[in-house]
Amino acid sequence: MLKSSKIYIAGHNGMVGSAIKRQLEKEGYQNIICRTSKELDLRNQKEVQDFFLENKPEYVFLAAAKVGGILANNTYRAEFIYDNLMIECNIIHSAYENGVKKLLFLGSSCIYPKFAPQPMKEDDLLTGVLEYTNEPYAIAKIAGIKLCENYRLRYGCDFISAMPTNLYGPGDNYDLANSHVIPALLRKFHEAKVENHDQVTIWGSGSPFREFMHVDDLAHACIFLMDSYSDAQFLNVGTGEEFSIKELALLVKEVVGFQGQIVFDSSKPDGTPRKLMDHTRLSELGFKPNISLHEGLSQVYKAAF
Repeated sequence: MLKSSKIYIAGHNGMVGSAIKRQLEKEGYQNIICRTSKELDLRNQKEVQDFFLENKPEYVFLAAAKVGGILANNTYRAEFIYDNLMIECNIIHSAYENGVKKLLFLGSSCIYPKFAPQPMKEDDLLTGVLEYTNEPYAIAKIAGIKLCENYRLRYGCDFISAMPTNLYGPGDNYDLANSHVIPALLRKFHEAKVENHDQVTIWGSGSPFREFMHVDDLAHACIFLMDSYSDAQFLNVGTGEEFSIKELALLVKEVVGFQGQIVFDSSKPDGTPRKLMDHTRLSELGFKPNISLHEGLSQVYKAAF
């Protein structure tokens, strides 16, 4: 990409899209196109077609998606599959029709089977049953990967895909009904500290393991891939480190400064037992994340609360 290249960020108000925008601006890119969901409904094919025809972006970061944690994924199953399918189908097809030079589609680690071998390699895709609670979202993201892969095969489009691990950082969603685990824990522990509660209750047993990446590290990875990678094979983007939910809770408790007890409600679902990404392929290309979990949590807590 040139500093003057016309770059469209789909989902620029979301956590990932806003991080990509910040990093592009920091690096001096001057021609970034953004539209809010009120200005452009990405689920509407005609609106997306008209937008691409009028603006003719050269590069596209497809970070727009309907996202949420276990509760949201399992409650709004129809919305999660429909909205995400429509968004990616409309953007990818319009990118092809309007000669976009390169597109990066962002997926999720939930594309992998529930009991995939650990760490999860790109080759593990479609080798087993998905986790039920986020199956609609995962299927939509798998479809996005296959769209990019097959538009490359059929039309020669330089469309690539990256699968980030669990993300956190500026712009995260702190709504307890719809948030992911890190913002939910930060809010729970913060409110418990402020209100002088003697305990915090956390969903599940605390035994599942998760990998976490600061969204600013992902933004660096996205720009790195846009500049240096072109292949049908999607790539995992992760840190290679994993923490149990219990370990994470203890770390958040320390960062927040909560003095009470932690109670795990094992009647609530745990989700996938383990989700560690094998990011060997990305590492071999020369990319490494820079922000540790403790450092990242401290930054996020200070900024958000």
